[in-house]
Amino acid sequence: EVQLVESGGGLVQAGGSLRLSCAASGFTFDDYAIGWFRQAPGKEREGVSCISSSDGSTYYADSVKGRFTISSDNAKNTVYLQMNSLKPEDTAVYYCAAGFECGMGMDYWGKGTLVTVSS
Repeated sequence: EVQLVESGGGLVQAGGSLRLSCAASGFTFDDYAIGWFRQAPGKEREGVSCISSSDGSTYYADSVKGRFTISSDNAKNTVYLQMNSLKPEDTAVYYCAAGFECGMGMDYWGKGTLVTVSS
């Protein structure tokens, strides 16, 4: 059974940091790109960051560049999203997803973890 399980969300003050984890199982982790997406209340889901399976390239939305860092621990089948200098507008449910490559449709999705940034 394919599973993507996010963890690490919570409540943090503006300027603070959180590290999200995405633990994957049930598929060949090394063959898939892993992306982080978020959906704020009343807004559409947006891509936040992605790490490529082919060469480890990383991609970021302009809104998080310089503040968020994506990384992968292939030995643990886990992808992390380190989020620094958090802003209230980063408040959202964060999802991780797996797909053939960054920028393409994702095949598997987690259930999400809530990040709330207070001002």
